Amino acid sequence: MKEDPTLERHFKGHKDTVTCCHFNPNMKQLASSGMDSTVMVWNFKPQMRAYRFLGHKDAVMSLKFSPSGHLLASASRDRTIRLWIPSVKGESTVFKAHTNTVRCVDFSADGQSLLSSSDDKTIKLWTVHRQKFQASLNGHVNWVKTAKFASDGRLVASGSDDKSLKIWDLSSKECIHTFFEHSGFINDVEFHPNATCVASANSDCSVKLWDLRMNKLLQHYQAHGSTVNSVSFHPSGNFLLTASSDSTLKIMDLIEGRLFYTLHGHKGPATAAAFSATGEYFASGGADEQVMVWKTNFKGDEVANAAPKPTKREHIHKIKDSNVLKADASTFEQGKEVSVLAQPKDCSEPPSEPVNVGPALFNLPSNQSNQIDRHTAGPDNDGIFTSNATTTPLEPQSIPPQLAATLEHMVGQLDVLTQTVSILEQRLTMTENKLKECLDNQQMISLQIKPND
Repeated sequence: MKEDPTLERHFKGHKDTVTCCHFNPNMKQLASSGMDSTVMVWNFKPQMRAYRFLGHKDAVMSLKFSPSGHLLASASRDRTIRLWIPSVKGESTVFKAHTNTVRCVDFSADGQSLLSSSDDKTIKLWTVHRQKFQASLNGHVNWVKTAKFASDGRLVASGSDDKSLKIWDLSSKECIHTFFEHSGFINDVEFHPNATCVASANSDCSVKLWDLRMNKLLQHYQAHGSTVNSVSFHPSGNFLLTASSDSTLKIMDLIEGRLFYTLHGHKGPATAAAFSATGEYFASGGADEQVMVWKTNFKGDEVANAAPKPTKREHIHKIKDSNVLKADASTFEQGKEVSVLAQPKDCSEPPSEPVNVGPALFNLPSNQSNQIDRHTAGPDNDGIFTSNATTTPLEPQSIPPQLAATLEHMVGQLDVLTQTVSILEQRLTMTENKLKECLDNQQMISLQIKPND
């Protein structure tokens, strides 16, 4: 008998909207970030307190564990990326990554490279161990909300408020294809485990799957009633988890091309969702400041690895002027509704009260670091343990005002030039596509004329 997904536990510790969540591959921890400028690390081991990592000066927009689970990267509106060691010491190193909000961060499958995207319209590649800048991927003309590595490490997918999804070749650092067929902003993207397709979460309430072999739309789900904020593939590749501002989570069956489950638990927008590395669990976060952990309860025969197929015909209708198959709430089989009725285990109660951990011990001078290590942490008025550690500034404020103004002007001019080049590239691509279409039509006409001759 098939069991439905169940809510196992929920965590309370954030003081504002949860923006992202991710499981440690060792399945001993779950991390979440929030608009409250904190990173929370929740320990699954009983009697172990959660850690609240302090260091970012503004909202934390994204986070990701490294494949080994020994590092945790976070991206913030304070324009920095931090690399944390997810332990009670909360040691971290910080570097200024972009000139505007850093929206997303991701590790490569080998753990050697780090990817970041930003409101400065760029995507950047970094080495993990030295945080050394490697390359910048330029082409978007608006905020880049999300960027992710493919599992094979050859490609990167990025989504932007310019309503385009771009695929980048990491060997050439060039954009090899752009999907323009979006009517809304792209909030999240993720590669299928076998890297043959990519899913996008969109502000127009849709979820789309793009075939990277044929460069075309493979599946289109219009299942949510509001903005879709997050997408996550099950490790088998057979299911897709989504989180939406309509307060629901949904699981799509990609093999059957249908809605599988609708999950009700969050009070307000559901802003984040992620499967665990094994697919046995998934987590979600929302504007209700809660992080929830769900058990999948999928059977073995449901998770055999396979690639998504076009949506089944009995559940779809054709999009006008296209051979793409589309599933929406009125035409495909409705999935089962699952609501949270029983109260799950609340893992935010003592002894899980968070321990506040001070930031950035890596980049302190040795004498200052030793001084901080000698501080004793003690409970504050709320009974939460708070470290007295403080962080140092990112860089000395010694740049003369006139030079700073000149550099800022130069950066602005370069930004304008980048936008102009990007627009020209898009127009050139459109011209090439039109020319190719004309040549194809001419070839078809020639083939039709020849038999008559």
